[in-house]
Amino acid sequence: MSEFLELEARDGVRMTWNVIPGTKQDAASCVVPVSAIYTPLNPNPAIPVLPYAPLRCRICRSILNPFSVADFGSKMWLCPFCFQRNHFPQQYSAVSQSNLPTELYPECCTVEYMATAETGPVSPPVFLFVVDTCMIEEEIGYLKSALAQAVELLPDQSLVGFITFGTYVQVHELGFGLLPKSHVFKGTKEIKKDQILEQMGFLTGKTKPTTGGRIMAFIGGPSTEGPGSIISKPLSDPIRSHKDLDKGSAPLYNKAVKFYEEIGNQLVHQGHVLDLFACALDQVGVAEMKVAVERTGGIVVLAESFGHSVFKDSLRHIFQSSDSDLGLSFKKKRSGYRVRYDDIRGRVGVALIEKKLVQHRLRVFGHIQCRPPEVPVHSGRLKRADNVKRGHGRPNLTWEESVKRDPKDWNITKEPGMDRAYPNLKGFVVVCFCCNFRSVILLLAAFSLFSKASMMIRETADKFSAIRGIFEINCSKDVKIQGIIGPCTSLEKKGPLSSDTVIGQGNTSAWKMCGLDRKTSLCIVFDMAKKDAPDAIGQSQNNLFYFQFLTYYQHHDGQMRLRSTTISRRWVAGSGSVQELITGFDQEAAAAVMARLVSFKMEAEVDFDPVRWLDRALISLCSKFGDYQKEAPSSFSLSPRLSIFPQFIFNLRRSQFIQVFNNSPDETAYFRMMLNRENVANAVVMIQPSLISYSFQSGPEPVLLDVSAIAGDRILLLDSYFTVVIFHGITIAQWRKAGYQHQEGHEVFAQLLQAPQEEADSIIKERFPVPRLVVCDQYGSQARFLLAKLNPSVTYDSDTPPPPGGDMIFTDDASFQVFMEHLQRLAVQ
Repeated sequence: MSEFLELEARDGVRMTWNVIPGTKQDAASCVVPVSAIYTPLNPNPAIPVLPYAPLRCRICRSILNPFSVADFGSKMWLCPFCFQRNHFPQQYSAVSQSNLPTELYPECCTVEYMATAETGPVSPPVFLFVVDTCMIEEEIGYLKSALAQAVELLPDQSLVGFITFGTYVQVHELGFGLLPKSHVFKGTKEIKKDQILEQMGFLTGKTKPTTGGRIMAFIGGPSTEGPGSIISKPLSDPIRSHKDLDKGSAPLYNKAVKFYEEIGNQLVHQGHVLDLFACALDQVGVAEMKVAVERTGGIVVLAESFGHSVFKDSLRHIFQSSDSDLGLSFKKKRSGYRVRYDDIRGRVGVALIEKKLVQHRLRVFGHIQCRPPEVPVHSGRLKRADNVKRGHGRPNLTWEESVKRDPKDWNITKEPGMDRAYPNLKGFVVVCFCCNFRSVILLLAAFSLFSKASMMIRETADKFSAIRGIFEINCSKDVKIQGIIGPCTSLEKKGPLSSDTVIGQGNTSAWKMCGLDRKTSLCIVFDMAKKDAPDAIGQSQNNLFYFQFLTYYQHHDGQMRLRSTTISRRWVAGSGSVQELITGFDQEAAAAVMARLVSFKMEAEVDFDPVRWLDRALISLCSKFGDYQKEAPSSFSLSPRLSIFPQFIFNLRRSQFIQVFNNSPDETAYFRMMLNRENVANAVVMIQPSLISYSFQSGPEPVLLDVSAIAGDRILLLDSYFTVVIFHGITIAQWRKAGYQHQEGHEVFAQLLQAPQEEADSIIKERFPVPRLVVCDQYGSQARFLLAKLNPSVTYDSDTPPPPGGDMIFTDDASFQVFMEHLQRLAVQ
């Protein structure tokens, strides 16, 4: 397992089979598909950044890599993907065995290329805050306080817009201190794009070309009117549940999903990211909005209230800079000038919001440089799209021109969403939401310039997440791509690498990623095209498959970069290859892939039985790779490379991804969105939580996820990714309530209580979204958060009672021991 972790740390790739079944029949018999979980922006300071354009194969367009065979005498190189011989260009004339370019070094499987051509001034980051005001005053107060802190953490030189919606939608013009201004639109009336442009005074020929921005929507209730509604207005009507969705008795669901899918396509087309912060005791429609958030690469936070630490800490985590952040945070540089707050006090909401901002002295609004719309632009920063010459000679390229040029020079997919000029709409998106009995239209307006509804603050962003990314895959001719499960959208670039079987975003070899952070991970599912196994001689001569992952993105410094990761894996075929396949099996990656795959099938296939599908897959896998005698279950055993996988599947069957009975559709959608964007390590924690024991007898140590781990003199720390539980045994709880930790002579007990708390704090600090912290005692009501995750080896009808201080689980679910007995019996048949 350690070698797989080293490969992931270096290249950001984990594959289910590191020795690949080489034929279609072998791959089908292996059950777990040949897949890779790839983190495009995997942080690795050792990755070299090359200040020149990549050298591409003239046939398949793959990039020169360490697996290319160089002929230094003839100055040519052989492409490992299509076996085409290519000439080295003039700048490689000095290449030799002792003078290799960086991309040919064996340890440089991942490199980054930096655009050398001038791309003009860097576009500042764009944020649009969209705030739901249909909430009780207490919730609005919590949200105002959180937004005040968030604005203080915004990067320098940002473009910011602010929209509130309730009975009406208000697009606020920030920066007008003496006369606060806002454009008001009626929510129940359908407003066309031209009407919005005319009312807000935007001149379509004068605004900037579209620049991607982040729409941060703060939603506090469900939609009740319009195409995006999820519930009708009468209070007697219940909100939809999983049972309603299964029976087809949620008439508004399909209509809303289709509506948000159209919105998602429009956002992807223009390169915007939709982030969703849903905070309410009831559902707000996350299940319906899932498609728009996921396709744009947005983040989602689900909490009970805007005052809950899950929301407040998660929002702060987005912008703060640390070693464990998402790459969305920023280092702050104060500008040298100040403008009085009272002179430019911005209108940022209804009266309650404005009053709160005054109370909090939101001084960040003083760091703006306001310019009347009629004043000609003379700052170089604002000239990228006005076709005005800069100085003498040839003018610098505009951003739009550079985006058109870069895909051409680098042979990156030319996608309309990146380079098409919008003659009628410069960065406008019209999104319909309805909330709390009032239909509204959120005018997510003018991301490019915010010509009148914007403000610019501070000066330079040091760190910014990648935006407007394009992801491409090259692979050997005998490997096809079925699709990707993750936060991306297909560019429909179908070619010889596309498989006839489609999973997730398929029928393509290129994908759009509007927003991605350093933890965003994609699950790529492959298909084997070879039908017949070659002879032994042919297999020994050419037994490697090659994969190349290309991520073209805008770096936080504004430069367009291309990250290239090239890997190779050995393939085998035939009945004698079982042991070789076992040595290359990655149990953790396989569990993460199966979780994504079963979640996708539950949403895409009608009448799909996930438990039966997982059981059949596990039985087939154990039958093929297990060591046993026919019809002798007691003789069954698995290699250490496979021994933990049945435990993963057992816990996956009981997880929140499969058992949706106790969760709402919004919660299930949230869980699956997080699963589809996290790396292998975090996905494994979601599937099989970690459990650490603290006691007087020993230091912190991992224990089995079993009810037998509970003891009266023990503290348990459970990490299930979404929830962190500190569980005190009955004896520990009684001592704590008696206050022994505060008495002299009981310092060891105080340290014992403090140790799991410190570990929980470190977990919460490193994770996004911030998990919920639950501190509970044995036999307490909140002990259910721990008991629901434990293996029920001792239940109410067990023959053996729990030991003193132990516990039992009141359930009829089968334990892991019973599960393995049935598995062994079925696998040896």
